[in-house]
Amino acid sequence: MNKIIIYTDGGARGNPGPAGIGVIINGKPYYEYIGCNTNNKAEYQAVVFALKKTKAILGARRINFDIPIEIYLDSELVCNQLNGTFKITDESLWPYFMNVWNLRRDLKNVSFHLIPREQNKEADKLVNKALDEHLSIATSLF
Repeated sequence: MNKIIIYTDGGARGNPGPAGIGVIINGKPYYEYIGCNTNNKAEYQAVVFALKKTKAILGARRINFDIPIEIYLDSELVCNQLNGTFKITDESLWPYFMNVWNLRRDLKNVSFHLIPREQNKEADKLVNKALDEHLSIATSLF
């Protein structure tokens, strides 16, 4: 494995509303319902999930944490905040930023890349899958 390629997406229906994340790490899909959240917090949580999962994968294989990790996301705000281009003006995003920052320090060689939504369709489908499955379960309870 020469590098790790990750696609992340997060979204909320309602903003804030029911939210989910979708992550693809070297072709392997992951998704999760994350409760009531905003779109921006969901985007950050997708990156946090991806970095934690990557760290676990690398640790389990005892591979050096210096391997390049490329993260592709379609959130201009989150990508630019993580790259230091935009300031964080919403104080509620600071804990998410700090979580990513700390995970990034452990993994050493992480880069963030902004891509158009059209190039992130698979991660977006996973977000919707997480939301649809959760809402289906919630509806069936009543």
